[in-house]
Amino acid sequence: MGCQHAATSSDNLPYNIKSSLLMKPYYYDLPSELIAKQPAVPRDHSRLLVYDTKSNSVELDYFYHLGRYLPKPSFLVMNNTKVVPARVEMRKTSGGKAKALFLINEVIGDRLPVTREKANTVRAMVDRKIKIGDRLFFDQRYFMTVIDQQEHIFTLRFDFSVGELFSVLEDKGTMPIPLYIKNTPLSQVELKQKYQTIFAQKEGSAAAPTASLHFTNRLLSKLDREGIKRHYLTLHVGLGTFAPVTEQNLKQKKLHEEWYEVPVSTFQLINQLKNEGKELVAVGTTVVRTLESVVINHRPSWDQLRSAKSSVKSVIGKTDLFIFPPYRFQMIDALITNFHLPGSSLMMLVEAFLQHKHSRRHLIDLYRIAVGEKFRLYSFGDAMLIK
Repeated sequence: MGCQHAATSSDNLPYNIKSSLLMKPYYYDLPSELIAKQPAVPRDHSRLLVYDTKSNSVELDYFYHLGRYLPKPSFLVMNNTKVVPARVEMRKTSGGKAKALFLINEVIGDRLPVTREKANTVRAMVDRKIKIGDRLFFDQRYFMTVIDQQEHIFTLRFDFSVGELFSVLEDKGTMPIPLYIKNTPLSQVELKQKYQTIFAQKEGSAAAPTASLHFTNRLLSKLDREGIKRHYLTLHVGLGTFAPVTEQNLKQKKLHEEWYEVPVSTFQLINQLKNEGKELVAVGTTVVRTLESVVINHRPSWDQLRSAKSSVKSVIGKTDLFIFPPYRFQMIDALITNFHLPGSSLMMLVEAFLQHKHSRRHLIDLYRIAVGEKFRLYSFGDAMLIK
């Protein structure tokens, strides 16, 4: 069970032409001044565009009024991954400096047992010329050795624990905010707080699940009082989330891989709530990708997972799921999301959701409204609710 891809009239076109036709709906004109350089203060004072697919109505409000617009009855599912300060300046054996950005979501170690066999290696993007055999030093105690290279990505071996790696990065690293956030007024200390959700728990992401950045403790308490419960899963976000869709992605119908973990108790509760008629509101595309992947990857053990007698504690795996139209969603009823980069897989996922909901508007129509209303876009920008 996976993506349902219908044939189109462009199927017989040369691939490069077909690709451009497929991607045309995902590009839009963006004034650079609308790229948010820092989050709203307080976070829940970001703006909110609400699109009701049933009535075809659009409302503009603020995120702290989210409870007014959520489906009734409904519940939230959120991603509790924690961003690791994975960008760090290191020194080469020669004494020269090199900046490395670690693809930390690939190295979860004992946090996800399935990756233990790779617990002593990590891949990184490095901004200086290095070669296999070179050493990169954090300090006099901790260093890594280059053991492989694939274009601009290097594989580094280290002889200390994954836990120590996380500690070193926490001490010496900076937050891997996207490169499009230029000239942010936030200090590195402030970024460690601002580019992190308030409920971040499990270390492993190279990027924040940005739809969750709008939540404050005050808003969560308000939603509690309104009877809107929330449940958590984990997907460790990779840098591929910012990448434009490539011809290879379209050919293979796959994206970059990301690790996920869903407690079986959470999965069982989600099924119970949906059976009771409550709508599942996914907070962010990472939640969508996780839940849809669980359905696809674990279908053979479906009945066992839903059983209260299941001995399995967590559903763990990795996903390369590429969601684009047309796609039949099996878990998601409503979606909270930010405004994403043109030509990104995230835009394609949201467009697929709109079509699944039989929307009379396309995503690009909603983006034009947001740009016209001067919404702030991207990671630190404003939000959208589709229901």
